[in-house]
Formats: sequence, C-alpha cells, structure tokens
Amino acid sequence: MLANTADVVATRINGLGQDVRHDWTRSEAQALYDAPFNDLLFRAHVVHRQNFDPNKVQKSRLLSIKTGGCAEDCGYCSQSAHHDVKLKASKLMEVERVLDEARKAKESGATRYCMGAAWRSPKARDMDTVVAMVEGVKALGMETCMTLGMLSDDDVVKLRDAGLDYYNHNIDTSERYYSQVIKTRTFQDRLDTLARVREAGMKVCCGGIVGMGEEDGDRVDMMVTLANLEEHPESVPINMLIPIGGTPLQNVEKLDPIDFVRTIALARIMMPKSFVRLSAGRTDMTDEMQALCFFAGANSIFVGETLLTADNPGEDADTSLFNRLGIEPLELAPAPDVGAAHEDEHPCRTATSTR
Repeated sequence: MLANTADVVATRINGLGQDVRHDWTRSEAQALYDAPFNDLLFRAHVVHRQNFDPNKVQKSRLLSIKTGGCAEDCGYCSQSAHHDVKLKASKLMEVERVLDEARKAKESGATRYCMGAAWRSPKARDMDTVVAMVEGVKALGMETCMTLGMLSDDDVVKLRDAGLDYYNHNIDTSERYYSQVIKTRTFQDRLDTLARVREAGMKVCCGGIVGMGEEDGDRVDMMVTLANLEEHPESVPINMLIPIGGTPLQNVEKLDPIDFVRTIALARIMMPKSFVRLSAGRTDMTDEMQALCFFAGANSIFVGETLLTADNPGEDADTSLFNRLGIEPLELAPAPDVGAAHEDEHPCRTATSTR
C-alpha cells in the first residue's frame, strides 16, 4: 500500500514545478494540505529542487526605520497605538543611520535590506527621506525592500523611480478571518496596494502570519489568494505569530509545528518559483523544525537579533544551523542589463508588525 502511494505521488510530480498556475481551487489546495505528511513534503521538495538549489538560503536583514504609534489596530502588532504594550513611538530614522546599518548587514552576509515603518500610509513629507534610503542602499549593491503600509499612486511612482526592488504588503490571513484580526482597513485595501505596486513594475513581497487562532482552511485560503494573483509574489514571507503582551492575540494557543511546516510546503507547491521565507517566530522553532521547513521549500530567512520589535535568532545560531545542515548563504545574482526583462528572484518581510 505504501509503495503504491509513493508510486502515485511520484507519477503526479513528474514535471511538477515547471508550469506556474494561477487557477488553484480551494479543494485542490486543501487536499494538498491534508495529504499524508511525508507525501506532502516529498512533493514540495521535488518542486523546490526543480526551481532552486536546495542547499542555498538567502539571508536578509530587516530594520525598523520608524517604530510604534501606528494608527492601524492589527491584533498581532506591538506597534499599534490601539494596544497597551508600553512601546515608545519613534520618529523616522535619519538616512545616514539607516545606511550605516545596511553596511553592517552587508558585511555580515545579507544580500537584501528590508526597511519597515509603522504607518497606515506614508506622509508626503517623509517620502524624500524614504527615497534617499532606497537610493543609498541600492548604491551599496544590495536588494531593497520597503514596507510602509498602503500606498497612493504618487507614492508608488516615487519608490519605483528610486529603484526599489520589492514592496512588502502582506495579506496576513484569509479574507474570512481577516476582520477578526484587523478592523481599520479591509482585505481589499491590501489587494489594491499590491495591484498598484505590480502595475508600477516593482516586485511584490506578500505573505502572512499563521498561528493567530485561524483554522486550517484559513491558511489554505490565504495561499489560494496569493497563488491566484495575476503574478505570484516573488517573495512569500510566512510568519509564525509571536504573542505580544498587551495585544488582543497575546493568549492565542500556539500553532502545531507540523501545521506550520504544512503551510510552508503548500506555499512552495502552489508558488514554485517564489522565494518562501521563514520570517518571525524562528526563536520558538527548534533546529529540527527549521530543517523540515528548508526541506519543504523555505529558502530565505531574516538574520540578526531583532525583527522590528521581535526577537530573532542571532548570527551565531544561524551560522551553526547552516553548518550542521550543509546550507550555504545565497549570493546575489549580477544585476541584469538596463532594459532587460527581470527574472523572478528573492523575497521580503516579517511579522509582529506586518504592514
């Protein structure tokens, strides 16, 4: 019986990962998620191996360029002004300070630099500073990613013209569960911002947070939404909730690690050419859990001791894990010629405050 099951799976994965689909049904995705764990991981790993080097993982660094005081009420977020978390709001960082941090990140092996601001949307007076940050990080030879909340048409044009590579804007969860977590903006608001970014020609970094009390079906629905976009996000960050005291989700029961790995595998199968990133929550993951995630198709992490306001494994822990698993940091590919069509590459963004 087991041999027959393996034969069936092997037959079905023949050629898997070569064709990118945008017509996934919920029943198809749910069947994948519910498959025997070994079959699901086998299928995900084959897809991953067909599209990426399975022994290379991209290292990115995330910096909070403006912390706290956000007008949104995201139930998971320590930076919301609606929650009593004793986090002092800060002003937008100075450009040179951001570039100093970017230089340190590059020296430690990061190839992408992600910058996040706790805003509902950026104010016009701040855009010149944000643009200077993008241009400065680009000049260091790093990929750039920003997460600033919702964007106007004018904001999108300024970021594109500055050379921003990726814009992160997570959908967070399923459309059904969304209103249980966030009430100050709608699920459609997020999709509208993604559409503006894509229309402007920038790459999209979009994923979500799991372990917020949602059902299995909500995680499946989130993946169906992402995989059925006109173009898949080039980067799909999957965050595991870090419960923060003082937020509405502070007492949510922790997600089963196997369910988290299933979510990673589902993302890899449904979006075969996207980078799938282990984002927030790695401090609560064992090395064995992270190893399963890498096998299931995760190929990007955030490095450093802090992700916005959340803890993250330090450089030493990540280096040790990479060495034990025989994983090497992914190097940044040479930039294409000006005017050449860009290819799908890398990812972005994390979590306790996923804008």
